[in-house]
This record gives sequence, structure tokens and C-alpha cells, in this order.
Amino acid sequence: MPERRNVYFYHKKDEETMEKVTPLYSLAEEHSFTIVNDFKQANIIVSIGGDGTFLQAVRKTGYRDDCLYAGISTTGSLSLYCDFHLDDTAKMVEAMTNEQVEVRRYPTIDVTVDDQTSFQCLNEFSIRSAIIKTFVIDVFIDDFHFETFRGDGMIVATPTGSTAYNKSVNGAVVDPLLPCMQVSELASLNNNRYRTLGSSFILSGNRKLTLKVVQDGNDHPTMGMDNEALSIQHVEKIDIKLSDKIIKTVKLKDNSFWEKVKRTFL
Repeated sequence: MPERRNVYFYHKKDEETMEKVTPLYSLAEEHSFTIVNDFKQANIIVSIGGDGTFLQAVRKTGYRDDCLYAGISTTGSLSLYCDFHLDDTAKMVEAMTNEQVEVRRYPTIDVTVDDQTSFQCLNEFSIRSAIIKTFVIDVFIDDFHFETFRGDGMIVATPTGSTAYNKSVNGAVVDPLLPCMQVSELASLNNNRYRTLGSSFILSGNRKLTLKVVQDGNDHPTMGMDNEALSIQHVEKIDIKLSDKIIKTVKLKDNSFWEKVKRTFL
């Protein structure tokens, strides 16, 4: 990464973590990288923790598509977003010094609530009933009324997010080279009045998904953006589409998305 020299490290600031990451600061400086304290000045952003920390790092630094993200795991194994292990400095040095390093590009989605609040997701957006009661959502695809859903909630996942919450509800694992988003149900109720597809479905990156919450006393749902909760009262409409922004990460040899999936699940 010869053209990228400004590094920002994202991690916890407690004493134990600082002790673990101090050698990384020294390693970066040994290879002529500049460590910056402001992520806006960085062109490499490194998260140190797990997948949750990586998602936080991307969110807290504004989903920058003009820099390279890298994840370093502090747990016993690598994960979907963490290509490096804290103790394996050899791979880090190889990535730092390799002029032909490959870049992996992950799609994100844009979510807009009631035409006002907007945010991005790298993994998934989820909406769930906040009380012990099912709620009703009218589902529109490009303004076409597709179905009326009644149940616990819905998940809209990116291709990389397809291996997370989405997979746990029997959604498909999707190749991140496909610019798309996947919609999965949470405990849908199917009877003579309410009828849904009953399975996950995948939308092209050119589609817009609109979820209209029927106002029946359950208009304050719990919404999740990756691993953070968003609380907004009186939610009526949510528009979701594939974002123009992508997240770029280091792609190591023999560590493709499908190798990650195999390592994690098989």
C-alpha cells in the first residue's frame, strides 16, 4: 500500500487493549506509516477487536469510500471482516509492503426513515416490534405493493450481512460481487387475511424497497442498523436502497469471501 501512508487505529481505550495494540503502533511506524489521531486525515482505517468493532469503526468514521479499511482480530480466530490476527504480524507486514495488494469491495445500503433521518448499513437493517405484539408492514418494491406482512419484523441485508442475522432466519448467503439486497421475514403470520411470500427474496441494486408501518399502536418499532439500535417514535415509512458508497478492505491471498464463509461455518 505504498500510496496510503496515514493510518488511524480504532479500538477500545482501556488499559488492557492499549497494552495489546502498542506494538502495532510501533510496527506501523517502522514501515514509514504516519499514525493520525483524526480519522478524517487517514487513508487507512484499522479496527482492532472483532466484527462488531469493525462495524463500529466503519460507522464512526462515516463509511468512507476514499480509504481502505482493515480488521485485526483480538479473539482466537479470524472472522468475516477481520483478515488479520493480532499475533500474526507477518501477514500485516506483507499487506503493508505489497505494491500489488488487492482490494475487496463490500456494498452498503442507504436507509431513510419518514423522508428525514438517513443512515447507512454495512451488514443489515432490521425492524422489529417493540412490544409483545405482531405488527403489520405494507411492502412495496419500486412503489408496487408486493405484500402485506404481519409478524415480528423484517431484515434487509447486504451480501456480506447475508451471513449474519439474515442467515440465522434461513436467508441465503449471497456473493458480495452481486450488487443487491436481501429481504427476510421474522416469524410471519400467514392466514386468510395476511399472506406473504414466506421466504427470503433478493432485489437488484437498482430497486427501491419501501416498508410502510401500519399505525395500529405499534408505531414505535425497534430498528437496528448493523449492531446499533435506532429508536424513533411514530415511524410510518422506511425507504431502503443500495448505496453508491462501497467499503474497501484488504484482500489477502487465499482469503476470498467464500473461503471466509467456509472457515466460519463449515
